[in-house]
Amino acid sequence: MNERDVLLNELAQGLRPMSEGIEWFDGLGPEEQSEVLLFLRHHCVQARAVAEDAPESIRRAGLRPTHTPAVLITRGRIDQQLGKIARLTPLDERRKAFRLLIAVLTIADARRRERFCFGGCGHWWHRLSAAD
Repeated sequence: MNERDVLLNELAQGLRPMSEGIEWFDGLGPEEQSEVLLFLRHHCVQARAVAEDAPESIRRAGLRPTHTPAVLITRGRIDQQLGKIARLTPLDERRKAFRLLIAVLTIADARRRERFCFGGCGHWWHRLSAAD
């Protein structure tokens, strides 16, 4: 667990405002942004994101259906599409990708928490709170 991991999980759990996350993301260099997007993609897959998460993720991310990350997430296998989203290079598309991947993680991890972690679990990120 490091500062980045905590921040991203706090964003996904609504413990930090997305505006703070975007400001942090914008302050990273292109290589670091790529690392963050790939990290998020990995965690979305680990949280068992499914294709049915796409419409709600797009809505929560505040994207239009015509934005590139929104188009990508609705086409093909979700794990492959998340990888394509994580590899977008224009800065504006990266910001949208960041918002979308956080939304996907929010939805998938909430479902994992309900189904598999209901009685407690060993996931450190499920023990974060607004007081931390």
